Amino acid sequence: MRSSSFLAIVIAFLIGGWLSWRYFSTGSKPIEDSTVLLEKIQAVAKLSTVEGTFSEIYNYSEYQGYFSFFWDKKVLVRVRATVSAGYNLERLNIEADPITKTIRMSGLPKPEILSIDHTLDYYDITEGLFASFSPEDYTRINQRAKDLIRDNALKSRLLTEADEQGAKMLDLVRFMVEGAGWKLQIGGAEEEIKELRE
Repeated sequence: MRSSSFLAIVIAFLIGGWLSWRYFSTGSKPIEDSTVLLEKIQAVAKLSTVEGTFSEIYNYSEYQGYFSFFWDKKVLVRVRATVSAGYNLERLNIEADPITKTIRMSGLPKPEILSIDHTLDYYDITEGLFASFSPEDYTRINQRAKDLIRDNALKSRLLTEADEQGAKMLDLVRFMVEGAGWKLQIGGAEEEIKELRE
């Protein structure tokens, strides 16, 4: 009789402990560790005038021919990117002549892609029995997806829009300069302003 009541107490204690652990446990806790190093700080003179949002579906596959079940691998990736275009002003030269009240600008750049901020969502990852994706494969897929976004951005109207916004900014600078009673010359010749707008 005593042994059965002792056994019942032990079982009740074990069930109570297990229920308490299940109730108060928050589940598995991921462990994260990170080391962030600032490698370089660099002064830049860039003017971003437009941003374009791009989305693409990228299909990457490797086929080895026969017995594809063993060796082939493929992945479907959705790429979303924000591409900034504008001007790198590092070579821009501005000189002010207070005697003639003239501001001269030279070395005006052409619009270019300044940055690509992209994210990848991997779908439908299929790996063969003896072939799987390595970290190098994912790095290559990431770089290739970014290159495709860059190619599509260059084929789009993004740089044309950046050029038009740059001309508007130049008109604003001219308005402020002339409002202060000065003159604006681009490249030392007034005709180059017309060429820049065309």
